[in-house]
Amino acid sequence: MSASDPADPAAGRAGADAGDRVLSVPAMGLVVLVGVSGSGKSTFARRNFLPTQVVSSDVCRGLVSDDENDQSATGDAFALLHHIVATRLRRGLLTVVDATNVQQRARAELVRIAKKHDVLATAIVLDPPEAVPHERNAARTDRDIGSHVLHRQRRELKRGLDRLGEEGFHRVHVLGDPAELASAKVEVERARSDKRDLTGPFDIIGDVHGCRAELEELLSGLGYALARDDEGRAVGAHHPQGRTAVFVGDLVDRGPDSPGVLRLVMGMVEAGDALCVCGNHEDKLVRALEGRKVRVRHGLAETLEQIGAEPEGFRDRVLAFCGGLLSHYLLDEGRLVVAHAGLKEEYHGRTSGRVRSFALYGETTGETDEFGLPVRYPWAREYRGSAAVVYGHVPTPEPEWINNTVCLDTGCVFGGRLTALRYPERELTAVPAQRTYYEPARPFRAAADDSGARADRGAAVIGVGDVLPEGPVGYVETGFGRVAVPRDNALAALEAMSRFAVDPRWMLYLPPTMAPAPAAADPGALERPEEAFSLYLDQGTARVVCQEKHAGTRAIAVVCRDSAAGDRRFVPGGDGAVFTRTGRPLFPDTPVEAEVLAELRAGITAAGLWERFGTDWIAFDGEMLPWSAETGAGAGAGPEGPLRGRHAPVGGAGPRYAPFVVLAAEGREFSGEDHVWHTGVSRRLAERCPTVVPTRYRTVDTADPEATAAAVAWWHDLVSAGGEGIVVKPADGPRATGPRGPVQPGLKVRGPEHLRTVYGPDHLMPERLATVRDRDVRRKGRMALNEHKLGLEALSRHAAGEPFWRVHQPVFGILALESESADPRL
Repeated sequence: MSASDPADPAAGRAGADAGDRVLSVPAMGLVVLVGVSGSGKSTFARRNFLPTQVVSSDVCRGLVSDDENDQSATGDAFALLHHIVATRLRRGLLTVVDATNVQQRARAELVRIAKKHDVLATAIVLDPPEAVPHERNAARTDRDIGSHVLHRQRRELKRGLDRLGEEGFHRVHVLGDPAELASAKVEVERARSDKRDLTGPFDIIGDVHGCRAELEELLSGLGYALARDDEGRAVGAHHPQGRTAVFVGDLVDRGPDSPGVLRLVMGMVEAGDALCVCGNHEDKLVRALEGRKVRVRHGLAETLEQIGAEPEGFRDRVLAFCGGLLSHYLLDEGRLVVAHAGLKEEYHGRTSGRVRSFALYGETTGETDEFGLPVRYPWAREYRGSAAVVYGHVPTPEPEWINNTVCLDTGCVFGGRLTALRYPERELTAVPAQRTYYEPARPFRAAADDSGARADRGAAVIGVGDVLPEGPVGYVETGFGRVAVPRDNALAALEAMSRFAVDPRWMLYLPPTMAPAPAAADPGALERPEEAFSLYLDQGTARVVCQEKHAGTRAIAVVCRDSAAGDRRFVPGGDGAVFTRTGRPLFPDTPVEAEVLAELRAGITAAGLWERFGTDWIAFDGEMLPWSAETGAGAGAGPEGPLRGRHAPVGGAGPRYAPFVVLAAEGREFSGEDHVWHTGVSRRLAERCPTVVPTRYRTVDTADPEATAAAVAWWHDLVSAGGEGIVVKPADGPRATGPRGPVQPGLKVRGPEHLRTVYGPDHLMPERLATVRDRDVRRKGRMALNEHKLGLEALSRHAAGEPFWRVHQPVFGILALESESADPRL
């Protein structure tokens, strides 16, 4: 027990009838039923567990031989049983083994599997009077188990019964009396570290190390009201808005007042105002207070002296408090993990000595640095979990998010700062140390630079496993459900991304493909606005926006205020990027891209958008328009419509940009804003930036015949004047939804002349038009909607500050879906 987190002896008692025997088993763990044949194990399992939770040796024997009584298949049966048990435990599922398990070697293998997966094993022994199994087996017609077999099983059971605890079982429950066996209740208990029901908000505080004055200042700054005793000492702190403080451990050692810190934190925890996990310094303090042999260094001697000067009883209170601290907490429905030295995803919510050791001490490479200290293994760079992991242990001058993890130890005791993270806001706040209390063995900044807690951009590198499904189909979870990404498509996307794409760190978003409107009701036409209006109205969207369709190339523009912004948020040394809807650079000619970005940057500055959005970068979705080829500037990119050679000058010597959606800025994404808002921002930018072209639009009530007729007339005017057509979008903006979920982000309605260039000059001939009208636009619509879901998910993850690989998953999914074969003319 001492090697893992302490158990709660009171847990699991609620819910049983008075007088019933309550058997507590862990929610994530292994239950081994032990008993001779006929002792009632299968009946007990059916009564107390779900059928899917029970792995039966008899069933496994039948699976490998078609005969549950075929003893020659026992070896294969148990190989299958052990595989199923290991798979379920790896997935964190409660697993019950229904077999005799009277032999020590059989139990040892199951305990080994449980330890391998860092879960607790519980033994439930069914040991009724000897006559009961004999009577039951005599009445069975499906098998004949001789009395000598039952005698041997019972002898083996009795031989090992007193040693089950030594075999590695966390708990042992023995049921002997038949009445007790029949009435016993199983209670599934969550691990003490499982506090997923606590959703915060939290204030997570880094390593304090005896810096009481700084802790009081930090808590006060966070809004906590300190409570003091008659001697003026802080003995608690409560937040009026119900926030909970969470301490990452290492409350003691090195600093001037470890007892004062303990007194304050213990009071907060006892009052329910705080949680605290164990740090390596608390772990060592407990061993010292218990009289065990420890090396008294790194400030422990001073802490022991300070505690010794406290009133009688304080030492015992500290020992009880620190001895009961857990290795980690799982909070906020599993979205947050707090552990002193961090925790790999496969250890979240699990209990073992290995998990506790990692949470308290971290992992090392086995090497030592020039100061003789162990080199920490940079686990955070490989972290891929969805839960945010907040930790301390290794000091860093500046806390920085790496792959959804952040270290809050900013070296207060070394003259740095005491830092807190407000969660879920993800806001950092800190107070400076009043002085340097302790000189570290390794210089403060060197310690941080070598720890892996600093964000070199290697932490942003993704692996193939982040985007390539293991099976034939992978899935990306979005706010609108799962989107399937076939492996074959992902392989094609991987090829395109690795060979042609811009640095993927710029790609916070890729736009979806755009489906055309359904075939026109007019038998002599292919696309008309009326069908787009009807489709949206059928989906519950009454208000739409009709925007003119520009003759250009779809382009995402990420514009940074300066290179410092690019270095901080995207790519070191970069100040922006312009790329196509398949991620390729729009301007292979770098000077042209730099000029376009400079003009957009100047326009954003003149329009006051940096200040308006509180950001130093902005991303747009729009259309890059072609310009006169006589300027010699013609640039292009890839198969989606290069600008090179297209003669459609728009009044300037260089490319012009028509942004129609403001995608994101620092900490924000704007998919929830309606299209009128987005167009307003673009118009303001166009007024101050000659490179920007405003997009003309009409807002239409699709249920109003006069409004739709006016929109149709406008479309006629546009296409008659040589325009490509319009794009119809839900007026509520990119995140618009209907009764069945998200609606199409846009439907293009092209004019007859433009369709001539797409389908050929003969496409309106009756025999040809009938074939063209039979297009599979619904398939293109499904593709567009799935890509749209992925794009919104990417924006949400980016705005939330999630790690690069998490943002890139849905972006990569869009590119993968684009490799699906589809008629390019749609």
